[in-house]
Amino acid sequence: MSQPRLRAAIYARYSTDLQRDASVEDQIRDCTDYAKAQGLEVVATYSDRAISGASLMRSGMQSLLRDAQCGRFDVLISEALDRLSRDQADIARVYQQFCFHRIPIETVADGLISEIHIGLKGTMNAIQLKDIAMKTHRGLKGRALAGKSAGGKAYGYDLKPQLTASGDLIRGEREINPEEAAVVRRIFQDYAKGLSPKKIAEALNKESVPSPSGRHWGASTIHGNRQRRTGILNNELYNGRQFWNRLCYDKVPQTNRRISRLNPESEWTITEVPELRIIDPELWEAVRSRQGALKTKGTSTPVWDRRRPKTLFSGLMACGCCGGGFAKISRDSFGCSPARNKGAAVCSNKRTIKQADLEARVLDALANHLMDPDAVQVFCEEYTAERNRLKAAAAGNRKEKEQALARAKRDHQKLVDAIIAGIPADQVKDRMIELDTRRQQLERELEHTPAPDTVVFHPSMAEANRERVRRLIKGLGSAAGMEEAKEALRSLVERIVLTPAAEGAGLDLTLEGDLAGLLRLAAGAEGPDTKKAPDGRSEAFDMSGELVLVAGAGFEPATFRL
Repeated sequence: MSQPRLRAAIYARYSTDLQRDASVEDQIRDCTDYAKAQGLEVVATYSDRAISGASLMRSGMQSLLRDAQCGRFDVLISEALDRLSRDQADIARVYQQFCFHRIPIETVADGLISEIHIGLKGTMNAIQLKDIAMKTHRGLKGRALAGKSAGGKAYGYDLKPQLTASGDLIRGEREINPEEAAVVRRIFQDYAKGLSPKKIAEALNKESVPSPSGRHWGASTIHGNRQRRTGILNNELYNGRQFWNRLCYDKVPQTNRRISRLNPESEWTITEVPELRIIDPELWEAVRSRQGALKTKGTSTPVWDRRRPKTLFSGLMACGCCGGGFAKISRDSFGCSPARNKGAAVCSNKRTIKQADLEARVLDALANHLMDPDAVQVFCEEYTAERNRLKAAAAGNRKEKEQALARAKRDHQKLVDAIIAGIPADQVKDRMIELDTRRQQLERELEHTPAPDTVVFHPSMAEANRERVRRLIKGLGSAAGMEEAKEALRSLVERIVLTPAAEGAGLDLTLEGDLAGLLRLAAGAEGPDTKKAPDGRSEAFDMSGELVLVAGAGFEPATFRL
């Protein structure tokens, strides 16, 4: 009896725009030939174009991992292990996931992949990735030493493509942009005369002068950070000196998010480029002199390095007029940042709110309004119906498949009985093979088709939420639990929108709560009637892991107008 062919998936990737787009097609062709030689049936292909293998955050790779979890294929084929990832930890994690789903990985270069390949090849790929980074850095340093651009385009300059005698492109050549250079000179002159970065930005926005980002000018765009040489006023290129390798960028292991770090000055590459000077030395020194004299009141901290004091809801407030952020404008008040830093051309909302008033109104809403019992009841009904509909859809035609499987088994048994009764086996052989193949296919599909079940949320979650929020608010008064309580409360807030009131001089607050966070908080308290899962946890808590997806896909944030 012939065995059904295993289903194979192919993954292909190439790294940069400098490589040929056809590279993916070449890899897929080689992998298809490999699959054919192994007797495998290719059912899916996945690819990522011009994306580095240093991260798994690629659309093709993410689709591959999702489909592997769903059992869409039985074998994964790639040209080589480094096509999947060059990062040693990532390739080990991918291999671990595929082993868990019992899906072997095969490559054209090495055949069936084992732990030995993961260890040796993973180490080699990691070394190669580091070697590529070192060589790239070396090449960029050579370009910087030659006075050419080694990455990025500064405001005030245009890239100037040039060709060699043989027609090859010379990269990194720049020239001064006259219009932008005039804006740079104006900023330096105004600052040297005593104008603040906020006033300069306000004037530029009022005149609709394009900013480096293409949006609006802000005070931070102008003053930047003097230590890191960021911002218009600190760009040494305007003084005819190019600074390169000031910052390095590292990935946080847990999140893969890139962060910048200041390199030691001994590692900086400084090159004189007098032909790119925009600001004359006298004006440059006048600006440096004024910067050096400015300190934050009562401290020795320079103004460009000061940090706003952290408050309970800092960073979560937004202006209802322009969408910009609300920040501290005095010791105990908040106001719209764009209205003050970018001027009336961007936002005219100059109303303020006391910190104590803001926090009291928001905490009261968290404790008493965002989980109103009537609203919770409606949500529970809608959420339960939607979750059950999604589960039914995911289950698909499970019942029909179960019936088809039972029918295939019955028909197969009838043929076996017929052979026992004396009918020649060669007359029913093909039909028996067909039924057995169908049986195996249906069993595989049912294995990956979840059985529908129901979702129930306990109606007492509103009261549970209020009680837990009250405890967190009390925790703000305890030195031991204050930081933990602050983080927990902030996690419940999506956004606080502040809009000028229709009557009076105050501000209306619209609090948008993180619905998933609120429900997770409420689900953590078990009432006497809470349904238990087999492992002892409440049903509501069991489902809380899916709340972010459902709330993000089908429900608006919990909103209350104060």
